[in-house]
Amino acid sequence: MSESARQGPSGRERLVVIGGDAAGMSAASQARRLKGPDELEIVAFERGHFTSYSACGIPYWVGGDVTERDDLIARTPEEHRARGIDLRLRTEVTEIDVAGQRVRARDVDSGAESWTSYDKLVIATGARPVRPDMPGVDAEGVHGVQTLDDGQELLDTLTRARGRRAVVVGAGYIGVEMAEALINRGFLVTVVNRGSEPMSTLDPDMGRLVHEAMEALGITMVDDAEVTKLLTDDDGRVRAVVTQDAEYPADVVVLGIGVRPETGLARAAGLPLGAHGGLLTDLAMRVRGHENIWAGGDCVEVLDLVSGQERHIALGTHANKHGQVIGTNAAGGYATFPGVVGTAVSKVCDLEIARTGLREKDARRVGLQYETVTIESTSRAGYYPGASPMTVKMLAERRTGRLLGVQIVGREGAGKRVDIAAVALTAGMTVEQMTALDLGYAPPFSPVWDPVLVAARKAAAKTRNA
Repeated sequence: MSESARQGPSGRERLVVIGGDAAGMSAASQARRLKGPDELEIVAFERGHFTSYSACGIPYWVGGDVTERDDLIARTPEEHRARGIDLRLRTEVTEIDVAGQRVRARDVDSGAESWTSYDKLVIATGARPVRPDMPGVDAEGVHGVQTLDDGQELLDTLTRARGRRAVVVGAGYIGVEMAEALINRGFLVTVVNRGSEPMSTLDPDMGRLVHEAMEALGITMVDDAEVTKLLTDDDGRVRAVVTQDAEYPADVVVLGIGVRPETGLARAAGLPLGAHGGLLTDLAMRVRGHENIWAGGDCVEVLDLVSGQERHIALGTHANKHGQVIGTNAAGGYATFPGVVGTAVSKVCDLEIARTGLREKDARRVGLQYETVTIESTSRAGYYPGASPMTVKMLAERRTGRLLGVQIVGREGAGKRVDIAAVALTAGMTVEQMTALDLGYAPPFSPVWDPVLVAARKAAAKTRNA
């Protein structure tokens, strides 16, 4: 087992990056922009076949909206290497030796292992799909969807499937998006969800709107159902999903139960983890208590600016920002990541689903007293062709009127309106202040009172009365 020297003949520092997707390669690229190869050596390890790709785009590739896998790749391994980054694909880091400032890596194909020393380390190991411990979960035809390799394996299964019955386990973002993808592929889709409504990131009353829209698309929704096992044929292929009360035939099963931080390496190395299993960092994305180790992306917990607590949110938007901050700091500059407000947007066919800030149960959990309002409006002036309905729910703190959260469900033009609320939350605005926002208006784009501002007016009146 060989060990690479920490510094070359020139005495340059070595930055080691674990993970070759959004956070890791953003950090590597930013560090390279600020310091040339003669000042900083950069070594990046990636256990898969691809780097710098959009995992968020995988459902749309599977569903056929994106025709080519490579369209999801922002920067190829060859492009990274051309910029002076020593990128090692199909190489998995198996151990971090914090005291010795080195990592052990294994070639996935040959099994050969070696140690590589570092002056500075970036941990960007991402998240792993939740895979429940139950009979049949490892059967052929059962898929999680997290990486491009996962997406390719699922597409291969869809191509050779003996029938056209698909079951999606879970109804969060991945579950809902994969249900749409499978409908687009011509499958009969059943979604089995242990929650009372799909999209647990919404309050149940808003989730109900998503439920109704999915059923209208021909998706069979099964809520309040816990999967207990998967049944297989004699040849080991999945044939059914079993709950406490029923059995659902399946030629392919997609697990969309969610993800957890991939922090096994960090845990074994004694690095600090939070309540959700993610690495804890300071504002500079430096791992707490370690001057020369940074972490970012789906493997970390971040500060929620609304609740003041740490959260785990797996989104590429955050990962890329983390990478920029980490790369700047690792190269000797200074940057910070202040936190998030929990903004997310998705869709199922033409239904747009968006949320930011706190749900009702989030507000209750942190001890906030709040008021809620729900309004019905349209995406454009009601008389203008193409105006479509939308529902906006808003939470505001009782008495102070501070905005706490917004959820939107509607058709074209609904989803991105959540960005208005995301900015207001980041600025700590009250719903009263929001009513005076100078938003763009013309009949093709909005009613005179934008739906978000209609909700803000009602919330302001309700908090004043409280």
